[in-house]
Amino acid sequence: MICADPEAEHLSAQFGAAAVTKALRTVLARARARLSRPGEQVPSIADLLTAAAQDLADRHRESLMGVINATGVVIHTNLGRAPLAPEAVAAMVTVAGYGNLELDLEGGRRASRQDHLDSLIAEITGAQAGLAVNNCAGAVVLALAALGAGTPVIVSRGELVEIGGGFRVPDIVAQSGAQMVEIGTTNRTHLSDYDQALADHAQTRMILRTHPSNFRITGFTSAPSLKDLATFAHARGLLLIEDLGGGALVDLTPFGIAGEPTVQASLQAGVDLVVFSGDKLLGGPQAGIIAGRRDLIETLAKHPLARALRLDKLSLAALGATLRLYRPPNHPMSAVPVLRMLTQSAETIKARGLALQSLLAKVANLQIQIVVTEGFAGGGALPMQALSGFALQLSVPGLSAEDFARRLRTGASPVVGRIAQDRLLLEMRTVSDQELAPLASAIAQAIA
Repeated sequence: MICADPEAEHLSAQFGAAAVTKALRTVLARARARLSRPGEQVPSIADLLTAAAQDLADRHRESLMGVINATGVVIHTNLGRAPLAPEAVAAMVTVAGYGNLELDLEGGRRASRQDHLDSLIAEITGAQAGLAVNNCAGAVVLALAALGAGTPVIVSRGELVEIGGGFRVPDIVAQSGAQMVEIGTTNRTHLSDYDQALADHAQTRMILRTHPSNFRITGFTSAPSLKDLATFAHARGLLLIEDLGGGALVDLTPFGIAGEPTVQASLQAGVDLVVFSGDKLLGGPQAGIIAGRRDLIETLAKHPLARALRLDKLSLAALGATLRLYRPPNHPMSAVPVLRMLTQSAETIKARGLALQSLLAKVANLQIQIVVTEGFAGGGALPMQALSGFALQLSVPGLSAEDFARRLRTGASPVVGRIAQDRLLLEMRTVSDQELAPLASAIAQAIA
């Protein structure tokens, strides 16, 4: 009996008897199916136990794990968007046990978890107050539900975008209970279009402006400036809410990255509430941040959806730590990993590639070439901005690029590269210096 074998008993001690029995039944079923084909050999008990052990190991392997991002896409949605700064990770560890999430330590009374972020968001953005929930779409829903439920909300047709996962602005507006009023055309919207919408929908309370974080419409286009739109809205007693998406808190233009507005610029233009993501250009955890007028923020904080969408303690701690990296004397361009990767020089990227090439010099059969490539910010930010850099082009005789990439993805230390024109490329922009040694080891193991 297989289950009485010493190796089976060893597996039972490790994984439990029920799990081992199930694995053995699966292995035996596969073996019987193979034996129906001519020329198949009857497997030994040792072979069956080895197969069962592999099945058990695969089943008990963590499904969520860290990976090395060698795609060149800095804010990679499928890989968790922004990598956190060490300070943010440390803040999460600090509150992983008990923490004063909703406790005023001085008075010993219950407090709001938003107290940890309100003044910090205001300080960094220049707003009167701030609030954070679990993602940007949720923040938009909260703002519309709290301030515009049951009333018309004006949106330009050129801003009716679809974001990741198939979520669309019209669907988000509908979920809030507001009534969307489309104006203008895909490529051109004028202030007169807003005026006509107000004439047709007298109960309108707000205008929603959506920054095109994931796309650009080029050519024969026009739209009112944010300042002109704010002046228009306020002259008619309307609120202007902007879904800014990317969440840049620093101007990236001096680093050769143009066209991404900052949160501060939107507030200075007169926007009443700016909504943006925490895990894009800000460089923090997943969050939807709302900055703007204090009276509006207080209304949002009291809405029932604010509790349903609230941040957990780990995300709150990470977001607070990330925001503090924007305070002087910190230098966010070097302290925030996303900003550091986006703005690093080509020379730095090439040097990293040369260092990895040196580590791989003695790996047999591996062919290496450093090539010039282009990466992207990704994740709903800077859609038209290509980032020049360098990658290692790897190949092994007799091994296709697809198989090589799969071996790297499924190794003990997963590595995600990209394939271009049947070539496996490992982009150096999104690989840190600390990851070079484990990356070299993963490559060597993939072709062993």
